[in-house]
Amino acid sequence: MEIFVLNLSAVCLYLAFLLHRVSSISEAVPVRASSPPRGWNSYDSFCWTISEEEFLQSAEIISQRLRPHGYEYVVVDYLWYRRKVKGAYVDSLGFDVIDEWGRMIPDPDRWPSSRGGKGFTEVAKKVHAMGLKFGIHVMRGISTQAFNADTPILDTLKGGAYEDSGRQWRAKDIGLKERACAWMQHGFMSVNTKLGAGRAFLRSLYQQYAEWGVDFVKHDCVFGDDLDINEISFVSEVLKELDRPIVYSLSPGTGVTPAMAKEVSGLVNMYRITGDDWDTWGDVAAHFNVSRDFSAANMIGAKGLQGKSWPDLDMLPLGWLTDPGSNEGPHRTCNLNLDEQRTQVTLWAMAKSPLMFGGDVRKLDETTYSLITNPTLLEINTFSSNNKEFPYIIGTKGNTRKIKVTPPHLSEVTESNTHVLGLTSCKDPKANSWSIQAHDQELEEICWKGKPGNKIGEPLCLYKSRALLSSDGEMIYKQQDQGKVHLLASKGVGVCLDASPKWKLTSKELRRGSFSKCKRDANQMWQLNPSGALISSYSGLCATVNLVEADVGSGGIRSWIATGRKGEIYVAFFNLNTEKTLISTKISDLAKALPGKNLNGASCKCREVWSAKDYGVLQQTLSTAVGMHGCALFVLNCD
Repeated sequence: MEIFVLNLSAVCLYLAFLLHRVSSISEAVPVRASSPPRGWNSYDSFCWTISEEEFLQSAEIISQRLRPHGYEYVVVDYLWYRRKVKGAYVDSLGFDVIDEWGRMIPDPDRWPSSRGGKGFTEVAKKVHAMGLKFGIHVMRGISTQAFNADTPILDTLKGGAYEDSGRQWRAKDIGLKERACAWMQHGFMSVNTKLGAGRAFLRSLYQQYAEWGVDFVKHDCVFGDDLDINEISFVSEVLKELDRPIVYSLSPGTGVTPAMAKEVSGLVNMYRITGDDWDTWGDVAAHFNVSRDFSAANMIGAKGLQGKSWPDLDMLPLGWLTDPGSNEGPHRTCNLNLDEQRTQVTLWAMAKSPLMFGGDVRKLDETTYSLITNPTLLEINTFSSNNKEFPYIIGTKGNTRKIKVTPPHLSEVTESNTHVLGLTSCKDPKANSWSIQAHDQELEEICWKGKPGNKIGEPLCLYKSRALLSSDGEMIYKQQDQGKVHLLASKGVGVCLDASPKWKLTSKELRRGSFSKCKRDANQMWQLNPSGALISSYSGLCATVNLVEADVGSGGIRSWIATGRKGEIYVAFFNLNTEKTLISTKISDLAKALPGKNLNGASCKCREVWSAKDYGVLQQTLSTAVGMHGCALFVLNCD
């Protein structure tokens, strides 16, 4: 009996030890992005020109006014390493500050505390002392400036320059010049992650960011049309190994599909699903379809890097702003009217997008402040569930014209629809729809044979050219490029199809196929495999042809629904039309979108957020007139 008691005691002690160990591990690895991240980013107000003084002034205001509302990240957007001198601009070459290992370091004239090899250490300390978290923007791979300088590579595991196979490896050994960022050709290129030296370079970057005290990284030109799955995968692994938890964000999201995102969502914490969002109605309206599609694919709050991941609709360009690609700081007000701004923040909240304010907080007006701190919006964004588009609504324009919303993905193709060349994951079955059409021995076309819809006319075809042009115009055909081709819109014309456009698209811009002068560039190289997939050498994605309405997102009515943590129901009506529209739904139809709900005969207390109107008790219909480009947000408590 004594032996049994002793053994039982030992087992209890052992179990207690295990529980303590598991608890310790859980505490050591905090959950990243358990809800959509919230903060401020400098891009919409400063583009790339922000200084240390301006950034810390902004951070102090955010700490005082926005941190109580959950805004915790302050992020320096791109080109913090570029000297602000004559001749420097977004895609200039030779103006960046790099260290001896080819890594970007802050411009000491704009960021004086970085002198002496301190990087962002001092800035991060001050941000942390304000109760905030510090973030930076970084580009893909290695800079062209470091590549041209052929800098050595730091081996952080052994210390000193990276050596392998009896030699020292340098920037030109790892840089993939033919895979330069499509929209910043002079700026950055991919690195070869198959090489130990390439991986060592990326590891040295992110270890340095952690040493600086960085809490958030926005990684650009690696997603969407610019996908670099190898770099994303390796960076994700490095971030797991670091002692410091860093939230991992991807940008931009041009051409992103749920199929593409499913390959990366588990590696990151947030990822853009549109091009850049600016303060135009077209950009706002362009987010309705894509946010619907990602919700329908169950991507909102899916498993991410040591936590969750969130489809990102981009920053909120409200308040005092600059212009895209500008060398100026904030100098103008937002172009959206108040109704359009309410529509934007309501959709962002209902779709549970990260909320990153982009305006100049030093000139934060009360109207903008009340929008981005609205308690109901923030409650929805953080705690709601079952967030999705709600199709069971009817709109009435004027007195007679009725609009019935069709459930997603079932709208008919009309003559107003247009071909749009897109990219998707090669695992997507619809990618295998290309074939060769031979006219004679000298002329072949690669044609799309898929079924994008009715009334489409002739299939889309591109002329195939095996000849590759080098930068000096000589005809070349290298062993490594066997099987890869250029695609031309017209026979004999020296412009070739780009996988990714040579400029940054905004959210409203349709990607119809970008062509530029042919050259030996991975962005213009394609390979048709035996299954009929047309693969981009730049991103590894596969080409598709889609039908998109010519005026996509510019009109109509939309609605979203979600449930709150206390059982309340949130319903948002959106009027994308250019005239006031009466939007209605039946109370009983709300249950069609909410698992386990039965609202037949239910009574619902209802209030509307933006008008602060109390609708009393509703039993049959929820209905209200919504102005042009405006919205209504209802909170219902039903029993």
